[in-house]
Amino acid sequence: MSILVVGTVAYDAIKTPFGERPHILGGSATHFSVSASFFTDVRLVAVVGDDFKPESEQVLVDRGVDVTDLKRLPGRKTFFWKGEYGFDLNTAHTLDTQINVLAEFDPQLDESAREVPYMFLANTDPVLQRQARQQSRARFVALDTMNFWIEGNRDGLVKALADIDLLVVNDAEARELAGESNLIRAARVIRELGPKILVVKRGEYGAALFSDHGYFATPAFPLEEVVDPTGAGDSFAGGMMGYLAASNDTSDAGLRRAIIYGSVMASFNVEAFGCERLLELTHDEIAGRFRQFKALTFFEEAEFNGRSVAVR
Repeated sequence: MSILVVGTVAYDAIKTPFGERPHILGGSATHFSVSASFFTDVRLVAVVGDDFKPESEQVLVDRGVDVTDLKRLPGRKTFFWKGEYGFDLNTAHTLDTQINVLAEFDPQLDESAREVPYMFLANTDPVLQRQARQQSRARFVALDTMNFWIEGNRDGLVKALADIDLLVVNDAEARELAGESNLIRAARVIRELGPKILVVKRGEYGAALFSDHGYFATPAFPLEEVVDPTGAGDSFAGGMMGYLAASNDTSDAGLRRAIIYGSVMASFNVEAFGCERLLELTHDEIAGRFRQFKALTFFEEAEFNGRSVAVR
């Protein structure tokens, strides 16, 4: 099973306490595609300007990403984001955003793209997300969004949510979208809007899954070095959706494993700037960290004289 991703391909300028990159390949669809490509075939729908370098496109091609639908608009510049992080790497401070070609982004899916069974609508205007969704016959659709759209186009976002299977947001966005301070209540409100599955990214604290089967949570992988969190959420989504598509298993057990794979990919992403760490990654490293996650979260029931210990 393959994945169609609709989102942004961009250039970023990033500064953290551990260094900076003044011009690096980024964008939601880029991070997602590179991450998901370790699991399954990925087809990308995005737009760039004529300043988009051939070597940047080659990064995607080398990962096996189908860039047939990566459209280049002459006389336009690629979407650009400049941000800075302090020692609190959970918070990005946006210094500059240049929409550029995104102002003219009009995702059109040809017949073969409409048949791709898994679809990820990466963070972008919910009107465009809904437009792309309505063209697709995918059996499983996930969507990512952010506070900018929750605050700036809530009506458009709510319409987009009505026709998807899974929503990915961080905990602050979940609370804002639902108008609830309690995350459990917020999850119930959001799931009533359409998506039966909600995945909440919690940064350095891990991730949580809400579905008809109940609640599941995992910690973040403990890392000694975190260099750049940019794109971690998209890499998380890439690992999660990549596994779901590769296994074609969206059962509760499949979703739980997918969350772990997403967490694995996000943990590698933050170890270097942009996609640099993912581009060096091996399948053995992914498998090894997945096993480490399993060991990290495993415990046995306590027993005394052959009987379970009850808490008094």
